[in-house]
Amino acid sequence: MEIAPRPPTGKGSAEIFTGDVLVDPITRALPPSLRNVTAVRAGPGARNAWPFPERGQAHCVTEGRGLVQVLGQNAVELHPGDVVFAPPGEGHGHGATSGALMTQLSISGGAARRGDHVTDDEYAGARPRKEAR
Repeated sequence: MEIAPRPPTGKGSAEIFTGDVLVDPITRALPPSLRNVTAVRAGPGARNAWPFPERGQAHCVTEGRGLVQVLGQNAVELHPGDVVFAPPGEGHGHGATSGALMTQLSISGGAARRGDHVTDDEYAGARPRKEAR
């Protein structure tokens, strides 16, 4: 067993994020697991540039309200406890709603090619979830 010190919280890079984002690395992709786990805290309206994950990504919302969308589709609201899986190579965006913070655990299996930033127009018009919350 190894107990590693936790790396410091960092500000999300403007190359990857729009808005105020804090990133807490939890694990790095080291053999044998090759999984990255990161806690991402997004301020209202903050979001990532379009990622195209090499080996897929999973996102688990732990607090607040967020949005997720597949490239070319409308965004859908996310709530605490929701888990989203993006398959390998699928362009998708995720972040906080305009009126709330969102924290998520992001789990990825390797690198993600980054596309353009998600525009305000692409991020607008989220569809509310059908089930009551």
